[in-house]
Amino acid sequence: MSSTEGSLDVSRFMAGPRPEGTSDYVMQQTMIRVKDPMKSLEFYCDVLGFKLVMFREFPQWGFNVYFVAPVESVDIPEGEDAQWNYCMKLPGCIEVTWNYGSEKEEGLVYNTGNADSTGTSDGEKVKGGFGHLGITVPDVYEACERFKEAGCTFTKTPNSGGMKGLAFIKDPDGYLIEILPQGPMITKSLDCDGVAAEGGEGYKDNSR
Repeated sequence: MSSTEGSLDVSRFMAGPRPEGTSDYVMQQTMIRVKDPMKSLEFYCDVLGFKLVMFREFPQWGFNVYFVAPVESVDIPEGEDAQWNYCMKLPGCIEVTWNYGSEKEEGLVYNTGNADSTGTSDGEKVKGGFGHLGITVPDVYEACERFKEAGCTFTKTPNSGGMKGLAFIKDPDGYLIEILPQGPMITKSLDCDGVAAEGGEGYKDNSR
């Protein structure tokens, strides 16, 4: 630990080769459980622009899995075995998991980890470890205009709060999706909600 509060020397984790035997390891997926798979696929594919890369159905165990990723349809091979091999080597997939019957439940089903009381026995909010998924886009402000037109729920527009130039929207189950730029963190005078770049309430820790 350094002498400066909150500052750590992590430089060694950026240096040198990967540990022996790990050079072909891939950060392939994050899995989320969803209430209604069709609504989730519409969000991730129609709103965020991902494609369904592979899916598997397991009626004997009562669940299905759908792997989505930001790829082009022409790159997805045909055939289950080819799609499996392609998917398992593809970084950054989201595994959308549907447990049969969840779509019939009232309200939200799964806890998102962000000061969320969903699924708790006492109704108290949980200080969860999971925070959000994240995508990068060429222009955050233009992307947010599109998300607003698509009817997305925002928890932060690009100019709201103290951190400018990024945004958060919710997927159908309430999981947060962070929207970041692929280049410099720029700001524009007004965002999709008409919020001016000046001002802001500062950073808020959504785990609390």
